[in-house]
Amino acid sequence: MPDAQGPVLLTARWVVGHENGRHCLYENGEVVFEGNRILYVGHRYPGPVARRHDYGRAVIGPGFVDLDALSDLDTTILGFDNSPAWRKGRIWPETYMKQGPYEMYTPAELAFQKRYAFAQLIRNGITTALPIASLFYRVWGETRDEFLSAANAAGELGLRVYLGPAYRSGHTYVDAEGKIRCHYDPARGMAGLDEAIAFCDEVEGRHGGRVRAMLAPDRIETCTPELLRASARAAQELDIPIRLHCCQSRLEYDLVQEQHGMSPPQWLQSLGFLSPRALLPHGTYVSGSRHIPQPGRDLEIIRDAGASIVHCPLVSARHGATLSSFARYRKLGINIGMGTDTWPPDMVQNMQVGLMLCRVEEASTEAVRAEDYYDAATVGGADALGRPDLGRLSVGAKADIVVFDFSHDRNGQMIDPIQTLMISGSGRDVSQVVIDGRFVMVDGRIPGFDARLAQEQAQRQFDGLIARYPDRTWGHPPVEQIFSSSYPRPARSPS
Repeated sequence: MPDAQGPVLLTARWVVGHENGRHCLYENGEVVFEGNRILYVGHRYPGPVARRHDYGRAVIGPGFVDLDALSDLDTTILGFDNSPAWRKGRIWPETYMKQGPYEMYTPAELAFQKRYAFAQLIRNGITTALPIASLFYRVWGETRDEFLSAANAAGELGLRVYLGPAYRSGHTYVDAEGKIRCHYDPARGMAGLDEAIAFCDEVEGRHGGRVRAMLAPDRIETCTPELLRASARAAQELDIPIRLHCCQSRLEYDLVQEQHGMSPPQWLQSLGFLSPRALLPHGTYVSGSRHIPQPGRDLEIIRDAGASIVHCPLVSARHGATLSSFARYRKLGINIGMGTDTWPPDMVQNMQVGLMLCRVEEASTEAVRAEDYYDAATVGGADALGRPDLGRLSVGAKADIVVFDFSHDRNGQMIDPIQTLMISGSGRDVSQVVIDGRFVMVDGRIPGFDARLAQEQAQRQFDGLIARYPDRTWGHPPVEQIFSSSYPRPARSPS
């Protein structure tokens, strides 16, 4: 849809506005934007407009901010019913490491995956994304060239992104006896940081400012103290976000304690890593939780540093983990943003799963409300990035707008749009997406993106990855022994 020359007015049954520091609901409300900024939110806009769109029984709200946005072909399905992870190719065997790891995707396939994933984010109402992809299938880290390609894909599709290639000092591996050990190459980690810093300088502000930079050291247990200190200094000097996966597994928590004599948050605090720039997925394994029951100050350390927890409830739940609990973290004063980190990249599903898990954890329906998770997916993510112009529809904010179509019968009845979204909504309900004042999806379609053809290519690439899985699996069993089947698959009888 061509950009209008003048104000554009959108109206629907419900509009999620933002006043006095929090979201509010306008029944039969209006949103007006011009260029890339919101001009008006409320009722009966008094000025002239160049174009009007009435979406009827729909909800107009701010775009979601995804701090751990899937930018890969999803691999969760490979480990979903195939455990333990170290026996199923999720950790390199020593034999694969010694013979020389290889890239399991070509540069062209990596470029396709970013574009494919970015389109899926838009289709689910995510307007700001910090991409995450697995390093399981890489030689070591991500590269400048693939992320320049990612910047171009985001620019073409219109997605707002923060980009930075992932880097690391080492990785875990499984030895011949089946024991998990660590391998480190500190020089390689520092070289990755240098390349990431150069990339940040190169990409910052591209595509009208929609492409920004971030630093992305991979996981806390794959980084040396020197790499984390240097990364934190670089993030401060560049004034950009820095994301580090930590407190996400018992293996990680125990490794850090064994190597450094401290919990992961304590260790990060001692290194000067934690700050308001720090984004920490997933935050599930912390002291005083169901996963780490011993007492400690992990959460208070994160809170006092002003760092943000990136909550990814869907992928955590699939691995048997959850925050203990979302309500407790909020009560402590920790800022919480949301991430998808798995397929489907459906922020609505993530909010629904997170809300239910919190109520189960607290054994109370009053522990958390629908708007608490909606806040985390919008203003929580924006605040984590230091962006008061994102995650809200208010005068002067960026025109990042999402329309949820509730005109069909699959959502049931409604007394409140956010509660309905949390009960029966879906990312599939997103019909229109505006980013930076540009209509990037109209009536469920993204210009220049053929979803059917993209899905076929994605499956072909995924099938190729599976075929190579024995190379990187302990004991090198055949594919059929790595991945189980839900039910027996009788052989086809001869014709």
